[in-house]
Amino acid sequence: MALFIETLIVSLIGGSIFNFLKIPLPWLLGPLVLIMLWKSATKRSLYWPVGLRNAGLVFLGLIIGISFTVETGLQILKQLPLIVLATVLTVSFSLLVGYVTSRKTGLSLATAIIGSTPGGLPQMVALSEEVKNADATVITFMQTIRIMSVVFIVPFIVIHGLADNVLPTNAISGESGSVDLLIDFSWNTILFLVLILMVVWLSLRVNLPTPFLLGPIIGSIILVLAGFPVPTVPSFMVIASQICVGSYMGLTTNLRNLMHMRKVLLYVLGGNLAIILFSFSISYILTCVYPLRLIDAFLGMAPGGIAEMGLTALQVHADISLITAYQMFRLLFILFLIPALLKYWFGSVPGKCKEH
Repeated sequence: MALFIETLIVSLIGGSIFNFLKIPLPWLLGPLVLIMLWKSATKRSLYWPVGLRNAGLVFLGLIIGISFTVETGLQILKQLPLIVLATVLTVSFSLLVGYVTSRKTGLSLATAIIGSTPGGLPQMVALSEEVKNADATVITFMQTIRIMSVVFIVPFIVIHGLADNVLPTNAISGESGSVDLLIDFSWNTILFLVLILMVVWLSLRVNLPTPFLLGPIIGSIILVLAGFPVPTVPSFMVIASQICVGSYMGLTTNLRNLMHMRKVLLYVLGGNLAIILFSFSISYILTCVYPLRLIDAFLGMAPGGIAEMGLTALQVHADISLITAYQMFRLLFILFLIPALLKYWFGSVPGKCKEH
């Protein structure tokens, strides 16, 4: 309990510092950075329950999902062909970055490609255990650097480069959902939350990728489209959710491991920057074809996580539901198709995943 309290205090201090400095996503990045630094400097074994991380993801998924509208759904259907093309191009470019990284660093091609693919960290690490000549340790390092790069760079570009008249806020704009300081304990809200928890349980049963995030997003969208009354989410829950997720990320990031692979680090950072710039270029092309704002297209195509890009969209009043749809499509595309492609390309580890 004492270690948890210490971790919580460090998280709150980190969030407060980042919020004071007006750094993007302060309550996510602040705890992440300060816990990582505190753990490295003091050599203490901090503690943050994975259950709190999962709860934070559930609330973030709920917040993102209730912003969805029928109009957004129709817009996505119209844009689907180009969404598919843009996703294929982005993933293909990531594979090219992995190939170049392999040639320059001496890493196995399987390791470099899996480490460069913009999928989820747990999923890519799990995939590394099923593919021949893939080094799970190096892949964990590369994916950690990728996530850290995107989480810091993309919000900074969006907030300080693309957004106009950004007001620091945790509010959700739009008619489908709202944020308040008070908790709504109406029967509609309770029933909504119960149904969302059931969807999370179902997501776990069917092995949906990142079930604690995608489950609430999909469940909320279904309930909203069905005309179900949308609950009011307290603004402090938005901050609490960020703290829950950011604290866990900081706890699981080992700064010493990041410094250990200095030779690989330069190429990984360069590759991540190249993927971000490529995503920005694709986003610009999308705005030339469809009536999209560049900020919405970029957050939709950026190789980051749904939660991080959704939170950034919240802060700059971007189209959260459209951005989420783009991010979900890329994530599902990667997690359902790329593993099969890579295992076919490099070969599976004997005895692994024969049921597939």
